[in-house]
Amino acid sequence: MTRGGEQLTVPPADFASYYGRPVLKPPVWKYDIAGYLFTGGLAAGGALIGGAAQLTGRPGLRVIGRWTALGGIAASTYLLVHDLGRPTRFHHMLRVVKVTSPMSVGTWILAAFGPAAGVAAVAELAPRLPAHGVLGLARRLAPPVGDIAGLAAAATAPALATYTGVLLADTAVPAWHEAYPYLPIVFGGSALAAATGVGLIAAPATQSAPLRRLAVVAATIKYLGGRRMERLGLTGEPYRQGRSGRLVRAGDVLLGVGTVAALFSRRSRVLAAISGAALVASSVATRFGVFEAGRVSARDPKYTVVPQRERLDEKRSATRP
Repeated sequence: MTRGGEQLTVPPADFASYYGRPVLKPPVWKYDIAGYLFTGGLAAGGALIGGAAQLTGRPGLRVIGRWTALGGIAASTYLLVHDLGRPTRFHHMLRVVKVTSPMSVGTWILAAFGPAAGVAAVAELAPRLPAHGVLGLARRLAPPVGDIAGLAAAATAPALATYTGVLLADTAVPAWHEAYPYLPIVFGGSALAAATGVGLIAAPATQSAPLRRLAVVAATIKYLGGRRMERLGLTGEPYRQGRSGRLVRAGDVLLGVGTVAALFSRRSRVLAAISGAALVASSVATRFGVFEAGRVSARDPKYTVVPQRERLDEKRSATRP
């Protein structure tokens, strides 16, 4: 209704907006964060493998695990800082500890894990140092210091592997928020799969037997969480449909191929390399698929509005006499 050219009624809100505004603001994170999710998980898995190899006397596998952890955390930190825009923002986040904030806790996890992973990896260079003088002393001290640092990194690794799932679920993005019980499980299994893949590619064949068993464990963990996540109903739809769904399915297929190939790779380095590449690619596809699913659910208002209406209807039904 109008009078004198002036509109007297409020424009009706359609399904895609709230009085002309988006129902939900899409996440501002770029694909740097998807890469950050992958590399952080890779680092955590590498530290776990390195720590286990250290305790079981597998030096070749220990070296691979430690360098994987350092490479992963270096790439992860770079991607995070690049997305933040200014390196000082990462430093500013270390000013406080807020246990109710996954971002704050995650920053401190990175700060604790990174130096430990770095010391453990650099300690592997000790045999290349001269045997005498100051560098000779460093050569003798580096291995025990590296062992302590390696175990410290391994102890921090489970938190690093899973906190990003908690971080995503703590947002209002429907596909992430509704999957809060399962995202940490999916990310934990994916992290193990990625690091196992690197180990199968690079570790000595005589020390890779634990990796074949670990591939099965990683696949089981990831599938258990993934299946529950995809059955969330409407908010699980982006994990099943569209580009994000194709990425998630590709991650599942690659994980299955990599796991089966790992079980038959005992005498074949070629098959071990194929298995490792499939496991790493599976982790990449899974992380990018989950990231894209969140972006899709934030852009389409039905993933926000319909579940809200359903919860309101359930609450009204429950309060009726």
